[in-house]
Amino acid sequence: MARQLGLIKLIGQMGGVSFYKTAQDGFLARQKGGVNGDRIKNSPEFARTRENGSEFGRAGEAGKVLRTAFRALIVNTADSRMASRLTGEMVKVIKADATNVRGERNVIDGETELLRGFEFNERGKLNRTFFAPFTTTINRQTGMLQVEIPAFVPGNMIAAPQGATHVRLVAGGAVVDFENEDYNVITTATEELPVNGAAQLPLQTLTTLVGPGGVRPMFLVFGVEFYQLVNGQQYSLKNGAYNALTLVAVDGGGA
Repeated sequence: MARQLGLIKLIGQMGGVSFYKTAQDGFLARQKGGVNGDRIKNSPEFARTRENGSEFGRAGEAGKVLRTAFRALIVNTADSRMASRLTGEMVKVIKADATNVRGERNVIDGETELLRGFEFNERGKLNRTFFAPFTTTINRQTGMLQVEIPAFVPGNMIAAPQGATHVRLVAGGAVVDFENEDYNVITTATEELPVNGAAQLPLQTLTTLVGPGGVRPMFLVFGVEFYQLVNGQQYSLKNGAYNALTLVAVDGGGA
């Protein structure tokens, strides 16, 4: 690359040269490079590139479907790179497809169980915020997805952000048709629970009924959302360092 000198600085392209500005090095210029697009589309030597691109596209589409399904819960928790991280995990799901040839592998024939444990908020992981044990259930025949939290003491089992007075435990169940980009999702939550309480809270059960899964994958997410009680009104603390949402159970379905 070359540094731009003189009084007039350029940004853009001219004569096969790209002019641009960087925060560290100022105004720079470099010759436009890269491989011709037609060559990538048609040349046998780029067959692997085309295969990878096709599968990456499917991964992005599948990630978007899953994100949309749980959007009501993600909006309070996701970090700025969640979408790209989820696409990366979907690529792993597709690569686990042992049925189809390269370039035609897909999420449906892959291993969606690999998504179990995915954190929608990398900065606020569930296991750093919520320490009470819980169990999960996915009943494919009835379509019931459930998180059950035995009795626990909030002050001992929840790491709350400064200013938080209450927490809601949230869950969502979904059955997803990636091929047709469709889904059925149900979300549920507890009432606002005191985060610093010394008294033991009773068993908490979060149940969603999405209908029988058939051969489609089923997903269960569980998380925590923090609130501050001010003059009798609960205000959501959209604190990216603490609000958490995790894919805690996955049933991949299949024939």
